[in-house]
Amino acid sequence: METQVAKTNPAVDTSKQRRFPRIRLQIPVFLRAQDASGVDFVELTKTLNISASGACIASTHVLRPDQVVHLTIPTPSPASSGLVPNETPPITAKVLRQQAAGDLRLFGIEFFKHLD
Repeated sequence: METQVAKTNPAVDTSKQRRFPRIRLQIPVFLRAQDASGVDFVELTKTLNISASGACIASTHVLRPDQVVHLTIPTPSPASSGLVPNETPPITAKVLRQQAAGDLRLFGIEFFKHLD
């Protein structure tokens, strides 16, 4: 029923509806990118929320819209067996939007490949 209402009501912008549910989950991540002046950096930060298609992350750096960034999730010290990797494979994303939040900036990013 909601879908029919959105289709018949021109005031409802269906392009802004989320494809995947957003989960309020803080996950530590390494953010690898270039700041607005072109300097490479790696920053330990966190997600504020996440979905299969993207996340909101905090950073002390200034990023550009449409900029490509790489996230990795740190893991605990490897087990003695060596079967546990030190970090996850990088997740590649692009910056969609940003907003100031005190000394930090909040970035909405979209993953190039949805998380499974």
